[in-house]
Amino acid sequence: MRADTLDEVEASSAPLIEHLAELRNRIIWSLVAFTVAMLACFPLWRPIYDFLSVPLCTALNAEGQACQLVFLSVQEGFFLALSISMVGGLVLSFPIISYQLWRFVAPGLYKNEKQAFLPFLVASPVMFILGGAFAYYVITPMAFSFFLSFQTGGILEGQAPTQGGAASMVFQGSAKAYLSLTMAFIVSFGLCFQLPVLLTLLGRVGIVTSAGLASVRKYALVGILILAAIATPGPDVTSQVILFAVVYPLYEISIWLVRRHERNVEARMRAEGILGADESIYGRDESET
Repeated sequence: MRADTLDEVEASSAPLIEHLAELRNRIIWSLVAFTVAMLACFPLWRPIYDFLSVPLCTALNAEGQACQLVFLSVQEGFFLALSISMVGGLVLSFPIISYQLWRFVAPGLYKNEKQAFLPFLVASPVMFILGGAFAYYVITPMAFSFFLSFQTGGILEGQAPTQGGAASMVFQGSAKAYLSLTMAFIVSFGLCFQLPVLLTLLGRVGIVTSAGLASVRKYALVGILILAAIATPGPDVTSQVILFAVVYPLYEISIWLVRRHERNVEARMRAEGILGADESIYGRDESET
């Protein structure tokens, strides 16, 4: 074993008590950052809620209805504001939490592992924001239009109510329930957009290979279909299809990114004389055969 490798091993080893103390400090700093960000967001809960309610209001206006939500309990308004401030605080404090995570794991990583991990620490929130924005601007308007299409009745159709007629079904939603549904859409799509980040990171540290990912495409396809059905609230087939159509290409992009990294590693090893011209340490995926 080379001397520099031995130095890295010795530098990365620390007593258990020191690790636990370091973990405690990082958790404390993360909680402080989250608390401060949550308190900063609490006075702004109403503008945030107004922003989140735009897709519903757009769908209701298209149906000729006023955009109005209700509280089903006296305390619901407070807990609604608290929930919004917590989500906003998590978003604002995420960079600090990520930095604390990096400070905790970095001393135990080798140099090549640090080079692999750090870029994806930056890419993860970017991809989450892209997924959440896709859900907010594309999916939620379609989903709410679909859900509201099940309304029936004379009032909705501009007719006067009649005695003895069928009961109408008109949306009168809970503010808390609406927020939960909207956040479920945003968080689900944000997490799904982490797929290329996660798989590429696993590929760079050698846990998965492009050949391995390509060999399980059919299982990945089924898994993504199941994920789309679970992650999309309600029986909105259109949203499920769109989620699948977005996530599966991300899986293929992950394979391409991992394969690109593997080719760079092999090219470097060939340049150093470690590998022959026709040798490979990763194998070949089905797209290259």
